[in-house]
Amino acid sequence: MNATQCRMARAALGLGVRDLASLADVAQATVSRLERGEELKATTIQIIREALEAAGVEFIAENGGGAGVRLKK
Repeated sequence: MNATQCRMARAALGLGVRDLASLADVAQATVSRLERGEELKATTIQIIREALEAAGVEFIAENGGGAGVRLKK
């Protein structure tokens, strides 16, 4: 998951930075740092990704059209 995908996933779910931080049990500043493209530990990114997936987002790998997200059915 990259910074853009994180922002897109939050928008799709209607979550604010504070909401996502709460879901992932991380600091609000951590989510902000991720979305600014700052480097975080891989485990921290995975925790945030898993929180977004549990909330209903699927991450789409880069397949010629660019990485993205979509809501689960």
